[in-house]
Amino acid sequence: MDSITQAALGASLAGAVAGKTLGRSALLIGAALGTLPDLDVVIDYGTAVANFTQHRGFSHSLFILFPLSVLIAYALHRWRPVLSYKRWFAVTGLVLLTHPLLDAFTTYGTQLFWPFGWPVAISSIFIIDPLYTLPLLAGILVFLVRGQHTRAVVMGLMVSTLYLGWSFTAQQIISDRVEQALAQEGLQDAPRMVQPMPFNTVLWRVTVMDSDRRVEIVTGFLDGDRPIVLEHFHRNPDLAEAARSLPEGQRLEWFTRGFLQYQIDDGKLTATDIRLGIPGAHPFTFILANDDGNGFKQQPSSQMERPAIKSELLGVLWSRMTGSAQVLCLASLTLPPPGEGCT
Repeated sequence: MDSITQAALGASLAGAVAGKTLGRSALLIGAALGTLPDLDVVIDYGTAVANFTQHRGFSHSLFILFPLSVLIAYALHRWRPVLSYKRWFAVTGLVLLTHPLLDAFTTYGTQLFWPFGWPVAISSIFIIDPLYTLPLLAGILVFLVRGQHTRAVVMGLMVSTLYLGWSFTAQQIISDRVEQALAQEGLQDAPRMVQPMPFNTVLWRVTVMDSDRRVEIVTGFLDGDRPIVLEHFHRNPDLAEAARSLPEGQRLEWFTRGFLQYQIDDGKLTATDIRLGIPGAHPFTFILANDDGNGFKQQPSSQMERPAIKSELLGVLWSRMTGSAQVLCLASLTLPPPGEGCT
């Protein structure tokens, strides 16, 4: 999740556990601990792909954060013995461990068990979702105004946790909704990713990968009985095979579980993470190799400039989310006239 949300979650947890004893300082300590795992962004691993895939790595590993919480709790207890070591450990353990657990509900990928296993990406909540964050901020605000009012932060935590649970339930409902449409296309067993569109859990995007095509579906809870609309995108199996022969291409495939789009851009082999953002506004595209006429020549990866986000995008998303628009064409990020589909 975004830094504000992680700080708010950390502050709320610390306030709930130690607010009556530490007062408002508990919020500051919790917010600082809540942002600590994300400091790995200052580390330069040498290439764009390495930086991308190492983020949320060791600093988000439960195997690292658990012993770290033990050490930090000891240091905090020495600094402020007004709180017992057990309660300091409750603060540090809860704040540090919930940070990567919350991140795992997003799409990016969190290496909870680093250095073992795959990144975990449940993908049930967008990286920025006001409906998750606002209850936390409201509880913190009441605590700051009234002082040592732990009930407010506890209520904020309860509401935000219920919303997180709803996001997972909604994801399962949407997955079931598209099952028949995908079966008709012969894609019922193809790799699938179901995630919310930006800033909400009402409108959802379903991405399905086949060997030579990608299918995208946008559907929501306010669609009623409207038929499912499938939008097709061409894939490049030959480029995918070339990318997989490169170490950094293999790393990207592992990190994204293959949800990548490969292209040739001005003689350069590029790979776009299609999980993040939306088509036309994917933020992560990497240059993996150059085509010198005799095949692809590997180079240290670099990241292409992020595409500009259209100013009218929020309006388009709002119209589709509320159901006033029946179809959203992801290829162009436009709303076709009523009764028409995507070309």
